[in-house]
Amino acid sequence: QVQLVESGGGLVQPGGSLRLSCVVSINIRAINAVGWYRQAPGRQREQVAALSIGGITISADSVKGRFSISRDNDKNTWYLQMNSLKPEDTGVYYCAAGGYLYRSSWFEGPKYWGQGTQVTVSS
Repeated sequence: QVQLVESGGGLVQPGGSLRLSCVVSINIRAINAVGWYRQAPGRQREQVAALSIGGITISADSVKGRFSISRDNDKNTWYLQMNSLKPEDTGVYYCAAGGYLYRSSWFEGPKYWGQGTQVTVSS
């Protein structure tokens, strides 16, 4: 069974930075698309960023220029670097994997999910 384990959430002041990590229990090279979703209280889960093994990236308009996604195939890990954080970035962040990316869309996925990590942006 494929397992995803996130880390790196926490409390940060507006304007601050956090880096989330997600480790997968299988060889990440077997996974085309990896990414991150988030869910704020009372709102639907939304896609934040995604990255394919071939380098295709997708980012939500709300995070472009502030968040970046990367993957380290040697560590079976992908990351979400979050800079210039705003209170509206608060929520539970989930890593996700599976499927593939094509023309700014995520197809046939995600199939696997992490347990979620809380990110709170507040002064």
